[in-house]
Amino acid sequence: MQRPRPGRTYRGGRTRAAVSLTALLPLSLAGCGLAGIGGDDGDGDERAAARSSAVAGIDCADAGKVPGTGSSAQQNAMKYWIKQYQGACPGVRIAYNPIGSGAGGAQFLRGATAFGGSDSALKPAEVERSKEVCRDGRAIDLPMVAGPIAIGYDLPGVEDLVLDAPTLARIFDRKVTSWDDPEIRRLNPGTDLPSIPVRPVHRSDDSGTTQNFQAYLAGAAPEAWAHPVGKAWQGGGGASASGSSGVASEVTSGFGAIGYFELSFARDRRIRTVSIDTGAPAPVGPTPATASAGIAEARVAGKGQDLTLKFRYGAATPGAYPIVQVTYEIVCDRGNRAETLPALKSFLAYTASRAGQKELSDLHYAPLPESVAGQVRDVVGTLS
Repeated sequence: MQRPRPGRTYRGGRTRAAVSLTALLPLSLAGCGLAGIGGDDGDGDERAAARSSAVAGIDCADAGKVPGTGSSAQQNAMKYWIKQYQGACPGVRIAYNPIGSGAGGAQFLRGATAFGGSDSALKPAEVERSKEVCRDGRAIDLPMVAGPIAIGYDLPGVEDLVLDAPTLARIFDRKVTSWDDPEIRRLNPGTDLPSIPVRPVHRSDDSGTTQNFQAYLAGAAPEAWAHPVGKAWQGGGGASASGSSGVASEVTSGFGAIGYFELSFARDRRIRTVSIDTGAPAPVGPTPATASAGIAEARVAGKGQDLTLKFRYGAATPGAYPIVQVTYEIVCDRGNRAETLPALKSFLAYTASRAGQKELSDLHYAPLPESVAGQVRDVVGTLS
């Protein structure tokens, strides 16, 4: 029997079902007829009031089409937001295609979309290139969707597992190869750890999830993880699979596996997750609330209206889960297209609002701390 740990949520059971939860469906929703404002029939004010009050927190634009592409990590959040927004604002059509961070950023920089979604902030060369699309301005990063990156595992008889950053780094770099290794036993006193091989699983495709996980390892355990941080996996060896869905399926395919993916995959497949020993009084498991606390530890590192976040990966803040991923919406600070700007500002103001953020926990995302969301709303209001 293992000892209980304070603040832990115990989950039992798991499934080996390999149902893909990331089948990418374009999120383009059929546009509704444009509602007139202030027509001769005298009911324009009533229609405007109905749209604004249909969902709290939405101040509708009159009309417009807003195309966006990018990160699949925010797919479910975008789907929810679009449904809510278009239900309140039938004159606006929002379309989001989750084709991946890299492709979404590239399409925005070509001027093909009104916004892009990316799991990593723009690089300096991309900002410079954006000046060709953003007339008299530049592209900026607005944090909008956040969530924990869970470390899932399949280990017989072990329902409660604690690891720290150096041990995770050595596991995923193939330096710790058995589950009864003294380093793991030290973190889990009283737990009967089986003597079976550790089978780490990483993404085979380039991904923002990989980049954020490696950034955590490099930031919290630099002596154990000396690899470059990027969207491509840099560690030594281990199994690989395409997409978070593939990694989750690989983790449940045989005892001893461990991998990383968004929390929704662990919840939906009932995969047990690791709690992280950050040095705080109690280990911290991945939940929307603990991830929000982790994001609150970040500081804004961007310049001007850019709100790129920089994380304190080595912080020992009680209740703050340290392995988090933030998806940014990429927009122009100035030079947005006139035909999309009102609807773009209206939609982003809603997604960053308290109403837009509060329901994300039910989708396994972490609502932005108000200290961050408030800054996003301020910047959205200045877009031109």
